[in-house]
Amino acid sequence: MPINFVTLTRRTPVSRQLVILLIAISGLSLAPTCGKRKPPLPPVERIAQRTELLSGVQRGNQVILSWPAPRRNAPDNSVQSIRRIDVYRVAEKPTAPLPLTEDEFADRANLVGSVTYEEIRKGTESLTYIDTLELAGQPARLRYAIRYVNAAGERAAFSNFLLIEPAARIAEPPAIIKTGNELSESLITITWQAPKTNIDGSTPVNLLGYNIYRSTASQKEMSQAPVNQALNTETQYQDKNFKFGERYTYIVRAVSLGTQGGQVESLNSNSLEVAPVDIYPPQKPGPVSPGPAQGRISLFWPANSEADLAGYYIYRSLDPNQSKPWTKLTATLYTRTTFTDENVETGKTYYYYIVAVDNAGNLSVPSDIVSETAP
Repeated sequence: MPINFVTLTRRTPVSRQLVILLIAISGLSLAPTCGKRKPPLPPVERIAQRTELLSGVQRGNQVILSWPAPRRNAPDNSVQSIRRIDVYRVAEKPTAPLPLTEDEFADRANLVGSVTYEEIRKGTESLTYIDTLELAGQPARLRYAIRYVNAAGERAAFSNFLLIEPAARIAEPPAIIKTGNELSESLITITWQAPKTNIDGSTPVNLLGYNIYRSTASQKEMSQAPVNQALNTETQYQDKNFKFGERYTYIVRAVSLGTQGGQVESLNSNSLEVAPVDIYPPQKPGPVSPGPAQGRISLFWPANSEADLAGYYIYRSLDPNQSKPWTKLTATLYTRTTFTDENVETGKTYYYYIVAVDNAGNLSVPSDIVSETAP
């Protein structure tokens, strides 16, 4: 039987204020909720994220691992922020079964190193770790994985596994020689000595050729792509794709035959810096052909072939002995290969020559002097 609040107030000495309070509470308990329920918030990620993009390559006696830098998942002062990245390695026989669970990897793996918090903060779009090997004894397959660790010491899951079978008979790096003849107008020539042994001390040298790498002063790191289009088999390379006024750094790596037929590069050679300066003038213009007409003399000449040609200066004289100063007819560089001198007088003979100028301001040898009498 429901409580009758009216009857209750009549039969018991309950104050009027208490009755009003009970009615209010009853109404609140029976009223339907009209507010909207908010969606549940996602759980805070306490374990740092993992990566599936671990990659690597052997270079000499090193395995160079790389992966995209982790995204910032928490403020620097948070216990959830990534504070280091641990690198793990398992050495196994090349014939060992390929499948391996994460738990099996964790049981067998050795922690070979870490990327520090400072390196993570200073890193660019990708991070690297170099594992230096002692390549001796029986062949082995190396299995790598990395693991993010936050400030609370919590570890993420392992990354993808990277499998590498390093080769021991890899050529030592070549040695670049500074000849003093690196620069010419159209070439930068790099010369080096071939390696004499492999990194394990064995001979003959396991050598397929060389790759040449170049960086500029504005680049923070050496380019990952060699400047040579195909494997270079000589101990010299001529770089034709350069700009005067730029500063270049070159290194060379020997290339050896690795396991399973792959190519493996050596460690870097010593580096060579080259700063080409344009001190090379254009070729002598000409031949110049004059063409007289009423009230003018026109000049014609073939264009210079230099890619950095800026233009020409044209000079004139009335002195048959060319002992008096010549008059420059072009106040600024003239970029065409025909010129009309309209400031002439009938019956007078005029003498002309032309100088070519390049973008660096180098002047050519003057053309042969030609003369013409105004009709």
